[in-house]
Amino acid sequence: MKTSLKLIAETLKLSKTTISWVLSGKGSEKGISEDTQRKVWECAKRLHYQPNLLARSLHTGKSSTIGLIIPDITDSFYSKVARAIEMEAEEQGYSLMICSSESDVERENRMIRLFKAKQVDGIIIAPTKKSQVEIKALMIEKYPFVLFDRFFPELDTDYVIIDNENTSYRVVNGMIKSGAKKVALITTNSHLYTMWLRGEGYRRALQEAGIGMGEQLVGEVKFDHYEEEINYILDEIFAHVPDVDGFFFTTHILALEAFRYFSERNIDISKGYELGCIHRVSAFRALAPRMHIARMPIQEIGEQSVQILMDRIHDKQNDMDVPRAIKHVMLPCHF
Repeated sequence: MKTSLKLIAETLKLSKTTISWVLSGKGSEKGISEDTQRKVWECAKRLHYQPNLLARSLHTGKSSTIGLIIPDITDSFYSKVARAIEMEAEEQGYSLMICSSESDVERENRMIRLFKAKQVDGIIIAPTKKSQVEIKALMIEKYPFVLFDRFFPELDTDYVIIDNENTSYRVVNGMIKSGAKKVALITTNSHLYTMWLRGEGYRRALQEAGIGMGEQLVGEVKFDHYEEEINYILDEIFAHVPDVDGFFFTTHILALEAFRYFSERNIDISKGYELGCIHRVSAFRALAPRMHIARMPIQEIGEQSVQILMDRIHDKQNDMDVPRAIKHVMLPCHF
């Protein structure tokens, strides 16, 4: 049988109100002695009392829970950021609920509605490419949320991102300095603003080095067909630019798919090719130890996202007449 406030009250011969005040942390505020509070907590522990969190959140207007929506929970970048967010949330006294949108806007919208129904205090979101409508609705409602990794330039929201353009520029510039003269760009969904910015960094590095930017060296992969698309794009690049000597991948997933392609076709990438990528995964050490890599500031992304969300939650719970200024955080990568 589930332990209730009534059972604890009957056991200690105290009122349910007294028990409720103590277990909600208001014992001292209500003038309840430390000895009585100690007895209540000991009894609750002995009887394995579990609070009704939903009822408490409805009563207090605070659940001490935040939601996190990421595109793919199996992706090493997002899983590591999720861990950093969870650790920082715990430091702030919050628990974390995680959902994966699978890069599907309808699923993401359902997750947002689900979190709101579960009374979470705020949401951290790595949005899909078409979720502006739902994000704008959160803005109008003044619901606490923060975007990370991706953002929409037309919406003035809190976000935490990396410096995408300059990061790509530095990676490609390093490849050029190492001798690459025909660098291919392998990217995905340029209508995602972050991917467009990474492409701009690539183009700027080539332009400043006086290297031509042929369209035959640019391949854009669709999210849903990585393997088939990579095979086709790399076949086309090698067919039209056989002397290609560099590949810049805007994501680690694209790089890993390319390594599969190179292996299947017995292409020795250690000879004659410069490789670059944003975000390091452990496999790169064995596959391409000389690879030019920008390491994502994962811990900082998690910490900053939670801290901004805490400010928004505080503003809402305290009915701030003048909310804090919107925060646009752009973090440098590590090299």
